[in-house]
Amino acid sequence: MDKIKRNEELLERLIRFSQKIVSICRKLPYNPVNLRIIPQVTASSGSMAANYAESCGAESAADFIHKIRLVKKEAKETRVHLRILYTANPYFKNEILGLGKESAEYIKIFYTIDKRCQESKARLKKS
Repeated sequence: MDKIKRNEELLERLIRFSQKIVSICRKLPYNPVNLRIIPQVTASSGSMAANYAESCGAESAADFIHKIRLVKKEAKETRVHLRILYTANPYFKNEILGLGKESAEYIKIFYTIDKRCQESKARLKKS
């Protein structure tokens, strides 16, 4: 599979992930805890997709790495918010845990991308 196709597929996965979070958040009860955490989890998950889209059009290798690190940071933030959301909404345990597992996968994906970029950068410096 070519790089452009992989980028498009990953972007679509990130968008669907954010959409799933929005869908579950719409089902949650209206209370002070959810009113605080829902905007945070929807924002961080949406930022994952937006920053990844930006990374695909990066102007330089350094810009790409910066944006990938932002995606990784937002994925970690999303995971934390999902854990809090789970505690506040145990009746939605299965849905929220599934999203938490998916966010952990994204953390690993973007950690790997960042690591490979750093290794490539180090090899270029040695050359």
